This record gives sequence, C-alpha cells and structure tokens, in this order.
Amino acid sequence: MQEQHVEESLDRTRASQSSALYLPAPYQDSAESGRIILRDGTTATIRVARPEDREALAQFFGQLSPESKRRRFFSISDPGAKLIDSLCDSSDPRSRITLIVLRTIEGAPTIIATGSYVIHDSKSAEIALTVDDEFQGKGLGTLLLERLALLAVRSGVVRFWAVTSVENRQMLEVFRNSGFKLEEKTADGYVEVALSVEPTEVSVTRSEMRDRLLTTASLRPFFQPQSVAVVGASRKPGSIGYQLMEALIMNRFQGPVYPVNPNASVICSIRAYPSVRDLPETVDLAIIAVPRDAVLKVVDECADRGVKALVVITSGFAEVDATGRELQQRLAEKVRGYGMRMVGPNCFGLLNTDPQISLNASFSPVFPPPGRVAMSSQSGALGLAILALAQERQLGLSTFVSVGNKADVSSNDLLQYWEEDPNTNVILLYLESFGNPRRFARIARRVSRSKPIIAMKAGKTLAGTRAAGSHTAALAASEVAVEALFHQTGIIRAETLDEMFDLAATLGSQPLPRGRRVAILTNAGGPGILCADSCEAGGLVVQELSSETKARLRGFLPPNASVANPVDMIASATPDDFRRSIETILAAEEIDGLIVIYISVGLASTEAVDRAIREGVAAARGSGGNEKPVLACVMGGRAARTPLRLSGEQIPTYLFPESAGRALSKVAAYAEWRAQPVGFIPAFDDIHPDVARQLCGRAVDERGAGWLSTEETRSVLLAMGLPLPSGGVAKTAEAAAILARDIGFPVAVKLASHEIIHKTEMGGVRLNLTDEQAVKDAFDEICRRLSKEGRLDAMEGVLVQPMIQGEVEVMVGVAEDPLFGPLIAFGLGGIHVEILGDVRFRVTPLTERDAFEMIQEIRGYRLLEGYRGHSAADLLAIQDVLLRISRLVEEVPEISELDLNPIFALPPGEGCRIVDARIRVEPAGRLQTPRYTTAAF
Repeated sequence: MQEQHVEESLDRTRASQSSALYLPAPYQDSAESGRIILRDGTTATIRVARPEDREALAQFFGQLSPESKRRRFFSISDPGAKLIDSLCDSSDPRSRITLIVLRTIEGAPTIIATGSYVIHDSKSAEIALTVDDEFQGKGLGTLLLERLALLAVRSGVVRFWAVTSVENRQMLEVFRNSGFKLEEKTADGYVEVALSVEPTEVSVTRSEMRDRLLTTASLRPFFQPQSVAVVGASRKPGSIGYQLMEALIMNRFQGPVYPVNPNASVICSIRAYPSVRDLPETVDLAIIAVPRDAVLKVVDECADRGVKALVVITSGFAEVDATGRELQQRLAEKVRGYGMRMVGPNCFGLLNTDPQISLNASFSPVFPPPGRVAMSSQSGALGLAILALAQERQLGLSTFVSVGNKADVSSNDLLQYWEEDPNTNVILLYLESFGNPRRFARIARRVSRSKPIIAMKAGKTLAGTRAAGSHTAALAASEVAVEALFHQTGIIRAETLDEMFDLAATLGSQPLPRGRRVAILTNAGGPGILCADSCEAGGLVVQELSSETKARLRGFLPPNASVANPVDMIASATPDDFRRSIETILAAEEIDGLIVIYISVGLASTEAVDRAIREGVAAARGSGGNEKPVLACVMGGRAARTPLRLSGEQIPTYLFPESAGRALSKVAAYAEWRAQPVGFIPAFDDIHPDVARQLCGRAVDERGAGWLSTEETRSVLLAMGLPLPSGGVAKTAEAAAILARDIGFPVAVKLASHEIIHKTEMGGVRLNLTDEQAVKDAFDEICRRLSKEGRLDAMEGVLVQPMIQGEVEVMVGVAEDPLFGPLIAFGLGGIHVEILGDVRFRVTPLTERDAFEMIQEIRGYRLLEGYRGHSAADLLAIQDVLLRISRLVEEVPEISELDLNPIFALPPGEGCRIVDARIRVEPAGRLQTPRYTTAAF
C-alpha cells in the first residue's frame, strides 16, 4: 500500500509539471577547457583562446587548404589581423568567445580546430567552426558545437545562426546530427542554418552516446592491444620489469611482446630494444616501469612511435609531494597533448582474461579465471590481494584495472567502457577518492540501470579519511555525500571486501528478485534464525508460507519439521528432503528468493547435499522458479565459498547465514531501485533564476561572503516561486503597524536578523498580535531586549507576517560540500531537527523521485501522513519546495548555505509556508554550474 501511495504521488507530480528539463552531463574537466576525445579514440586539449594565441591562430588559418579557407571565410585569402585579434579576445562571453583545440605536433602545441560565436543580440549568435584538413572527419566540429552551445546558453543565447556553402556537406551534417532543433534556408548556392541551442532530449541523448562511444574507443587499446611494449623490462628476477615480462609471457598474451631496455639485448628469451623508437612496429600499449625522472622522456619516445595507450607503473608522483604533483601534471598534459590515454601513474597495471587476448599487463602473480565481473581498484597493494581472493573464491573476472593516481583514466571512463563491454555484467569499484563526483553520479546512474555497480568506499572515519587523502593525493569525500550519491545512483555499497565478493557472487550468477519476500530452508534452527534476523534487518520480508506450500512440504518432511518460514527440516533431513523442499519452495508464488542452509550435523554427506541442492534448483527452474535467486550457506565439510555449478548457472555459497542474508538484502534493494521509473527534473515556468543570481552576486560584490539580509533572502526565495507568507520587513514601529494593518490581524512579529539564529531565545518572536498598538509594543520590546544584550546592531528590523497554523513543522537545508557541491537536507523542523536529528540528505540536482524519497525516509514520515487524528501534510507541496531549492542552488553557485526552518506543512491541497529562512553567500568556488537546461536521470 505504501509503495502504491508513493507511485500515485509521483504520478500527480508528473502530471502537474508541463515538461522535464534536460541537463547535459558534466564534462571531465569543464566546458571551457580540458580533455576531449576524438572519433578515433585519440585525445586533444580544448580551451578558450587568449591574446597570446594570435600567431598560432594565424598560422592555423594560413595552412588550411584553399577549399577549407573558402568554406570558412568565403575566400581563399588568409584572414586579416583585425579578425584574428577579435577571435583571440574571449574576455566577455556575453559578446563573443573562441575555443581552440590543441595537439602536440613536432614537439609544440598546435591548433588543429577552432570554433567561435559572436552574439548578435541578447538571444542569438553567429557560429563558425574550422577544422584542420588532416583532422576532419574525427568529430571535432561536433564537439566544438556542443561546447559552444553550452557556453552560449549560460550567457542567455538560445539560437545559433550560420551560413555555409551547399557543398560543405561535413559542416551541414554536424548541424543536422547535433540533436538541436534545426531550420535551413537554401539560396544561390548557400545554406542559412538556424539552431535552437537549448538542450533537448535528443541533443542530450546524442551527446551522452557520443561521449560513451568515444571513451570506449579511447580505452580499447588498453584491453585489446595487438602488441605490447614493456619499457623498463629487466633480466633481474623479482624486479618489477621482470615480473611484467613474466606475467605477459606466462599467461600467454595473444600478441608480440617487446622488452625495452638500453642495457640488455635479450630479456626472457625475447630480443630487447634500446628505446621505443627502435621497435620494429608500432605497438598499441606500452607499460612503463622506469625511474620517475625518466618517465617524461619515455612518453616522448612512445608518441614518436605512435603508441596509443600507456600504463605507468612508476610511483613518486602526486601521492608523494608537491614536486611529484607538479611532475604528474606535466605528465598528464604531455600524454593528452600527444593524443594518448594513460592508466596511472603509481599503479600495478591491468588485466583482460578473455582467452582471445589473455592480457596480464601487471606484476600480479595471479591471473584469475575468465568471468563477467569487471573491477577497478584505487589501491595497488589491495588490488593484488583482491585478485588472489577472486581466484580463491572462483569468481571469474572479465577485466581488472589498478587506476593508481587517476591522472588520466578514471573510474568514470571505465564505467563507460564496461557499460559497452559485452563480456561484463557486474562492476566492482574500490574507491578512496572522487575526482569528479558529479560526472561520476551522472554516468553511474545510467550504467546502474543495466549493470549493477558494487562499490567499497574507504575513508569512512576521520582516520580513514586522512589515510585515503595521503594515499591517493586526492580529497576524501564527505561520508554523508557519499551515502547520498550511492543511494541516488543505485550503487550497492559493500562495507568490506568480503561483502563485495559476496554481492558479486550473487549478482554475477543469479537473477534479480522481483520483490523482497524470501524463504529460508535449513536443517538446523539456529542458523535459520540468524539468517532470518539478517534478512529482516536488511529490509527483506520473511513471511509465512502459504497453506498450499506448507501442505506440500508436510507431505514428505518429518512430522517434527517446521514448515513455517524459516523451514526447519531438522538435523535428520536427507539429501532428498533438500531436493524436494527446494523444488517446492522455489516454485511458490509467495516468495521472490530462497536461501538454503546446510550444516553438517546429520548422517548426510556434504557432497550428497550439494548434489541435491543442484538437482532441486534445476527442477524448480523448469516449473516456475526461473526468475528467483538462490543462495546457499554450506557450513563445514566442503571447500569454502566455492559455487555450486549446474547447467547454465552457478549457485553462490557463503560461510555464514548472516552473509547470505545481507547479500540478498542488498541485491533486492538494488533490484527495487532498478525497477523504478527513471526520475526527472521538472521544469518550472514560474521561476526567475536570473533575478536570484543577480541578487546574490550583488551581495557578494558589495559585502563579500556572509548572510543575506532578511529582505534579500525573501527576494531570492520569491524569485524561485517558493511559498512565503505575505508580509515584509519593517524598520520602525510605525512601519510595522502599517504593514500589520495591510496584512490583516492577527499577525506575528519576528526579529529580522541574519546574525541571530535562535530568535526566540532573544525574545525576538511575538505571536497573535491583534492590533496596531500591540505590534508597536512588540517592536519596542524587541529593541529593548537586544539593546540590553548588546546586540541592537544585529537588528535589521522586524518581519511582519500573518499568523499561520501548521500541525507539523519541517525543515530544508543546504550545505556546500567542497567536492560534491550542494547537499540538500530534509527533516522534521523546529527544535526536532536539533534533538532528534531525523534528517535525510541528497546530492543536487534532485529528481522528483529523489525529493519524494527524502520525505518518505524520515522517521517522522508517519506524522506527515496523518497520525492519531492529526491532519496529513501536503506532501506534494513539500516536494515542490525541495525541487525548487535544488534548482536555486544549482543556478546560483554563490549560495554556500541555506536554512528554511521551520516550514509549516499544511493539509493536502493547502501547500506549505516557509516561516523562517537564512541564506549565506560567498564567491563561487565550485566550477560554474551550467545554466539549468537539461535533465532526465
């Protein structure tokens, strides 16, 4: 019933919104600068043009072919100095902006493409794109158009205009395939193109698809190389260079391996070469294990020889000191400039177990069996232990990557690769830090819809956070933010490495349950009880079996057996009892999953029970139990946690019943999340975010960081259509009385002060004032109390509002996480938030489902539903406040803190009222959020 109520509420929300916003996915760096990936999988650097680029830009245009010049300038002549100067002036993006794309050629950064817009009026701009002849057809025009459109929309532009020759088919295809709404007019051999650059569902979908496919292409040389070079290969047993060679050869990599060492002619019986430049052929992948100070020189050699991908094993970079961080930055820029991708530095390599490739590009002595589980580890040493554990538990892996310092390839890239990888069904992540959590969230939310992601995040405690920070040279994330992000994106959090493998064992071999109803079958009461407790603690339902199922079980089980749930067959249970019970229970309509527990306490052998479990499951699969997961706990008498194999599947096994219960609980929660409709960010047609942005920006410019005044706060909230009571701020007793008369009595008079939070404690709240004199007296009394306390200078006046009665008070707050951006909090308001701490958090931007789940998850939700004669609250109105606040803090990056407390929740249909509010602003520290123009999550 509760789930039905939630869906009905969400349906009403969708019906009340005219449309959804479509929010472009965040870039790895920013729209203005960073890495881009071309259609062939190579990379380049994009940034805004600067005055010092004049000579390089003139040279770029000068070397274009006559045909390319004609298409760009309608002439084969080079552009004049005045035009070059204007293109290099991007100081005011509300006037013009030029982006340039750079690639290192012959040792120097060289412009290979450029795109510009020049604004005609407040809503439209002319756009021009130019790509070097050698780089045409690689997707650069599309990438430039996409970024220019985003930058233009930030400046209020909604329309691009361009004119080109009808023969310029490549550029016309860029416009036509952009996903933006397009209008064309053809006359006299020219085409006039008009694009609506506000993101649409089509444009955002195509942009994400391009990003995914290009990222996948850029990573393919790591996982499917035709040949591999080991730079720093060694003849010394035990050295890293020797172990790398040994791992490639002994695991039978299906391609040539080239050792590189200037001091050896043969290594591991293979001819060695003094440098990468001397290799007899171009290699796809180079593994670099040389001293730190030699790495950059090796990268130059790899670029000269056309290497596509690098795995840098060498340590001593950002994880060590400031010098290392600076060197790592130079390394990343060099790799990007050459168009290559890099895993590392400070990693132990990667693996691909596909028998057609059989790549162990690491110094791991363990090469796990092939499987359909992919994994990334941010810790090298832990990664080695993880591979050993995977082999011990017979968990097959498709690929494994030790990402190290993530200077280039990160978890975000790998998620997109694995999303497209047909050999991967389950993804495991060991994380110590986040580089770009907003991009991670967007990608993970999409990937989780088709492939489960299991993550273990280190650094939950203060000590762990310090260790993670020093270990990875990256800021460890707020635990509250991590929990919120994982919840919103469907990521399954493992508390331990052991639990990570427990979850992977089930998700990699069993169907997802359709619900939370679980049956437990055991031959001993104690383990059954432990399992039931674990299941219910995790949100599963261990309900009694139906009369029909119990009757079938009684037909063959001993009289002393319990056929409730758990089903306790008692210690004398035979293998045949296991087989028939499994077949009976798994086919029952009232259950969604089954846990089978066997402890060696009777006469039956473990091997016989194993066989009975397999036979029972196989029989049930043919009689209605196809889509129900089965987990087994076999305690004693067999190899620990090796799966039970049968035709077409394997049944995961666990050492303890609690482990099986926890694993199935988390799998069921994930299945429930995945079955939900995709959330969306609603569009509001009654908001004015530009007004809110101007108000906050002006306050920062005039006063610096600090709290907005009461009047400023009200203006910001009203600009976003938030429900404030009528009224206003009065600075004198007489003005307060006049305002009260206009509102209508009775009124409330409250101290207006952004400095004093607890106004009641300062005598700053007066209620139920019924005439003008009472209002004047209240004003004077507040002034006297503040004067007595020495706080009169903190008074901005008084806020006069009509009296509002609400049975339940709630609160909405925002805090800025330095890495994740805004975190929104919701809970019971007033004094309850401080005493009970009944609060839920989410990372912005919120979907309508995120907002409603926040409301539903607090312990005080029953109060909002109506409890013991009290009226229910208008849940849709509360949800609306959450969504509008999410939009506000995304639109206005200057907002660092916000507190709406209390909010009076009125009965259904009557809305809610924000009674008190505070907003703190400071110079925008995070990357400027794009003007809100998209989203369906």
